[in-house]
Amino acid sequence: MLIVNSYEEFASHLGEELGRSEWLEVNQERINLFADATLDHQWIHVDVERAKTESPYQSTIAHGYLTLSLLPYLWDQVITVNNIKMLVNYGMDNMRFGQPVVTGSRVRLVAKLHNIQDLRGICKAEVSFKIEIEGQRKPALEGIASFLYYFK
Repeated sequence: MLIVNSYEEFASHLGEELGRSEWLEVNQERINLFADATLDHQWIHVDVERAKTESPYQSTIAHGYLTLSLLPYLWDQVITVNNIKMLVNYGMDNMRFGQPVVTGSRVRLVAKLHNIQDLRGICKAEVSFKIEIEGQRKPALEGIASFLYYFK
């Protein structure tokens, strides 16, 4: 895991891969809990028996936004930024879903520092990311996430 203590340390990694998270299994329980939280109970996500016969994947698949929602958890496995008062998710750019995550698959985050700016004492870090699916060439999701780090 990368540990950063200041804006200058963070900026020294511009253009570099910051790291990779551990693999995380996306199981049916996680998908069902997400469906309950978001009120999105589309059968392709939650109806295991129907998905076996009607889905082109012969299985349920994770919600695309579930895959996206794993980003903060996986990001915390890649980097620790010390000496901050606050971290704010600022935005997403060029985000696209490459392929669905079939239930039981494992995913991980690969992150690279795309851009970094000092905005009058606030660090804006733009991180290009891929959420990879174990054993697949095409990622589940990729894009650029922007975070605001308020250093002390």
